[in-house]
Amino acid sequence: MKLGSAAEAVALVQSGQRVFIHGAAATPLRLLDALVARADTLADVELIHLHTAGPAAYADARYAKSFRVASLFVGENLRGRLDGARVDYLPCFLSEMPSLFRSGVRPVDVALIQVSPPDAHGFCSLGTSVDTAKAAVDVAKVVVAEVNPRMPRTHGDGFVHRDRIARCIEVDAPLPEPEPHVLDELERAIGKNVAALIEDGSTLQMGIGAIPDAVLAALAAHRHLGVHTEMFSDGLLPLIERGIVDNSQKAVHPGKTVSSFLFGSRAVYDFVDDNQAVVLLDCGYVNRPNVIARNPRVVAINSAVEIDLTGQVCADSIGTRVISGVGGQMDFLRGAAMSEDGKPILALPSRTKGGRPRIVPRLQDGAGVVTTRAHVHWVVTEHGAVNLYGRTLHERASALITLAHPDDREALAKAWRDEKH
Repeated sequence: MKLGSAAEAVALVQSGQRVFIHGAAATPLRLLDALVARADTLADVELIHLHTAGPAAYADARYAKSFRVASLFVGENLRGRLDGARVDYLPCFLSEMPSLFRSGVRPVDVALIQVSPPDAHGFCSLGTSVDTAKAAVDVAKVVVAEVNPRMPRTHGDGFVHRDRIARCIEVDAPLPEPEPHVLDELERAIGKNVAALIEDGSTLQMGIGAIPDAVLAALAAHRHLGVHTEMFSDGLLPLIERGIVDNSQKAVHPGKTVSSFLFGSRAVYDFVDDNQAVVLLDCGYVNRPNVIARNPRVVAINSAVEIDLTGQVCADSIGTRVISGVGGQMDFLRGAAMSEDGKPILALPSRTKGGRPRIVPRLQDGAGVVTTRAHVHWVVTEHGAVNLYGRTLHERASALITLAHPDDREALAKAWRDEKH
């Protein structure tokens, strides 16, 4: 591990190569700045990553000759730049993303990562994001790292020996944190409706955002919950601290909170630092449905942009405009369905903040079907919960209409009749 400047480190990137970028709170922002600074010396470099923090200047049109982007999950910093060519979206289940690198379908030349300082034995930690980063580091020809003492040392799959790192820079900078959010009445209503479906002893998967936080806030009376999730944030900490989450009933990694990455406040990063009760593992394992299904009573809580009256779910786009990604929704919904007494749940408000219905007669033109109608079980809004499993198309439509905003139900019923299903 040779220490140097950011400019010296990114000098290892050559034209025509594919470069993996560590994501979320682990985004190596200083290395990215240095890479962009030498854009005029590079051509046709593909940058591949999950969602990254920061401005993502590398995706600017002015760098079109230097960089192409293959995004595995479209964050806010890329949404306005997607053009379907130079900056594009690569749909893939989170469970299968590591195999893109390991199989050579998308080989990695250089991995840009952020790690904790090496321990006494020379091992750094990938910290907050193991997910696809572990696979990228394993197969990359060259690994370049930011070494940051504020990156937590997490247990699990994310250890990288200093000898694997060709060049590094030292930084001492705070990790990105999401903006805090105060739950409103609608979000709390959805959270309570979901929480009512969760039994003591369940194993939870949840993400980041208002609805997962609302569900977690409504679980104060539950007992012996476990966590096996692709990611988590601040909403989980009070349940662990109060012993509500103790992971005692899990069959896979009992006694441990399992995730593949996390994104939260400094309190979250401090909590996981050298905490052997939390393990961050490769998402090819964490998100594998047959691994998820080995736990009993798995409750997978996911959301959607919209759902049509037959149960088809769009979760990654608004019409043709991609706003996120496939992620792990299908991995966990399927894993929960396969779990003994498991419950796959899709939770969403009945309307957008602008008043547009989210339960619709048909998905918008060009909308991506992330979850098929055959995979959908429980659907929850602020107006209740219904289980679509075992129901015909007409029975599904009738049930979903009861979850819609009251002012939308008559129009939905008419649209269903007019479709002559």
